[in-house]
Amino acid sequence: MAFREINSKMIEATVVPGQRLFSQRGAMLAYKGEVSFTPNIQGGQGGIASMIGRRVAGEATPLMTVEGSGTVLFGHGGHHIQVINLTGDTLYVEADRLLAFDGTLQQGTMFMGSQGGVMGMVRGQVTGQGLFTTTLQGHGAVAVMAHGGVIEVPITPQRPVHVDPQAYVAHHGDVRNKLSTALGWRDMVGRGSGEAFQLELSGSGAVYVQASEEKL
Repeated sequence: MAFREINSKMIEATVVPGQRLFSQRGAMLAYKGEVSFTPNIQGGQGGIASMIGRRVAGEATPLMTVEGSGTVLFGHGGHHIQVINLTGDTLYVEADRLLAFDGTLQQGTMFMGSQGGVMGMVRGQVTGQGLFTTTLQGHGAVAVMAHGGVIEVPITPQRPVHVDPQAYVAHHGDVRNKLSTALGWRDMVGRGSGEAFQLELSGSGAVYVQASEEKL
């Protein structure tokens, strides 16, 4: 089920019988046709175990199950929206950035400390995002929210990417991350808040970066 971008802050989803999608509660702006919106209590495609895991991790964002036949306009808080199409790989994204996603995707939770060890835990403290992140895996589309627009930066084995942790939105692919520091980074770049740290992503995939250091 593809999402069509209306503008930088709104998308349209076509809902067809037999298929469903999930959206953040309060994200529906308008709809046409016979479409139902019901609170999701099963944790998406990941089921009850996934829901419990996200609640324990503090990664549980209230979702609505969207089904029926028609079209739905989604948007939330005037945030910019980026549509990411997955082709079998895994997207790592903070739960509160999820606007809507295909019901075919498997949802789960990952402890960020498992990517980068102790530094992965430090990353959670520096960014204010917590130690866990939501994963979406499979074939389908995901709409994520950000401040000031999003750019996709490719990650290749020969070229790791360094990102301001507060500008990080999501990443996908076979990617490892770690938090590092750079001598003089605080003095040379940015406003001197969290810029003493860099999030280094290496491997094969892509990272999505927002044009702001502001959280949602």
